[in-house]
This record gives sequence, structure tokens and C-alpha cells, in this order.
Amino acid sequence: MTLRVGMVGCGGIAVRHADSVAALPDRMTLTACYGRELAKTQAFADKHGDAAFTDLDAMIDAGIDVAIVTIPPFARSGEVERLAVRGVHLLVEKPIALDQAAADSMVAAVAASGVTAAIGFMYRHGEAVKAWVDADTGRVGMMTAAFQCNHLHADWWRIEAKSGGQILEQLLHLIDLVRHFMGEPDRVYARRSRLFHAEPGYDVEDVSAMIFGWDDGRIATLSANNIAVTGIWHKEWALFAEAKTGRFTGWNDAEFRASDGSGTPRVFDGGVSPFVAQLADLADAIRDKRPPLVPLSEGARTLRLALAARQAADERREIALGAG
Repeated sequence: MTLRVGMVGCGGIAVRHADSVAALPDRMTLTACYGRELAKTQAFADKHGDAAFTDLDAMIDAGIDVAIVTIPPFARSGEVERLAVRGVHLLVEKPIALDQAAADSMVAAVAASGVTAAIGFMYRHGEAVKAWVDADTGRVGMMTAAFQCNHLHADWWRIEAKSGGQILEQLLHLIDLVRHFMGEPDRVYARRSRLFHAEPGYDVEDVSAMIFGWDDGRIATLSANNIAVTGIWHKEWALFAEAKTGRFTGWNDAEFRASDGSGTPRVFDGGVSPFVAQLADLADAIRDKRPPLVPLSEGARTLRLALAARQAADERREIALGAG
């Protein structure tokens, strides 16, 4: 069965998802798109060969099996819940929401409806990331990670009330990997500032750092900035486990070494598109009636850590996280 896909939101990230759908012709096809501005939505439809809608229910009535929700979180107003109630399976772009109540509402709606829903934490679909999870590494004792760029992004990205800031928009991927590799932390301490970006309408942080801690002594340190070299997007992380050390420069690219120095390093330099991989996984999950690799509920759990880190930074104190 080829799944009929509807794109909800027609911005920049929607183009990447449309291209990913096109890479899976045996599993799905883009048949519709929804947006609030007719001209922009029609232009997207003309380019990608689908039908344009400015009424979400009309798009659902036309017949779709899966919706990819790319509307920025500040602009979401119940679309995920409406789609779930109508029986439409979902891939929701991160962050799931800007506050925990909204995230929990989406997760509850999906659980009640029985649809299959994934959150767009595509890093987990990378070749090197999956290889680490499958490897015999022993317990991870420490993770270090950084995200660096220097870009003004979209107008809404620069406003914390709309984007949540760099912590929620970009560092969130690495916060999610903390959970993925090490489990739920017990505490977080953080700092954030806006140092160099004084442009009108820019009020989000451009430097941040945080420490997640576990009561058994394990540590994860993360940092992000938007003051690095213009036009260069850099991300890296390292994992230090009982049996192995892994150094990553991307979801597909890493080097694993035995912690005792023995053997030959295992090097990954893959070309897997995590955007395509997450859609393929969602299609297979729908077919096989199983949860996707990254269920929507993971978006709510990771958001909880990001919001706590931001709170810790603003209050300049350690936050106890409690049960996730």
C-alpha cells in the first residue's frame, strides 16, 4: 500500500520532507499540502505536484493517510489533535511545542486515537547513532556535545516567544541524544546569554551551556552558540563508556575505539539521509502496527528537559528533574 501524505505547513523544512517523500515512491506519495496563505501553499503544490488546501479538514476529507506537520510550534493551534482524531498518522517536526501542556495534549490525543505518530528527532536514525546503540559499549559515563552556527534564521526564529530560542530549536536534538544514550537525568544546571546579536527583533540567546547530572555520578555537558563562523553549521558529540569511546561529527559520521586502546577503530562515514530514514520507519511502523523508532511521546519527554534547562539558566540554579 502506498501511503497518501499531506504536508501541513509549506515552509523551508517542508521542502526537505517533500524531497524525502519523493525518495520513497514504493511507500508513500505526496498528494496534498495545507497552509494558511493561499499563494504560498499553491506555489508549494505547483512545485511538488500535490493539491493545495487552506482548510485542514478539507485536506483530510480529500483523503490522506499520513500528515507531516511542519508548522512552527508557535503557530500550531490543535492541528495535531485534529489530525489524530480523524485517524491520520503523523510525523511532527520538533520541537513538539513551546510548553509542556501543549506537548502533553498532543501525546494524549495520539494515544486516545490509536494512530502511529513520530517526532522529528532524525538524529536517532543516523547510521553511526544506531550503530552505537547496538554496540556492546557498557554504561556511558559521560557525554560532551556542541552545536555551533551564526545565522539570523527566519524572523520568527529570533523571537523567543515564537521559537523557544536556540535551546529549544537546535540544541534540542543533542538534549534528545542525552536521553537516547544515557537515559533520564536527575538534575540540570545551565546558563544562557545574548552577547553579540543586537539586531532589531532578535531576543533569543546566542550562547548557552548546560550540565545534566545523574545521582549515580554520570554527567553530560552541552553547549550551543550562534556566534561562530557565518555559513558553517557544526555539531559534534563524544561518548565515554565502560568499553568504548565514540566521537561523532554527525549522525552518520563517527569513530569508535575500545576504551583500553585495543583493536582497530571502527569508522563510520555514511550517506544515509535521516529525513528519508524516519519516513521509511514511520511507513513500516504503520504497516507492521508497531511503534515508530521515535514516538511522539519522546518529543514531550525531551521538551521537558529543555524547558528545565532554560529555567535553570534563567533562575541561575540547579533544577531537580524528578520522574520523566
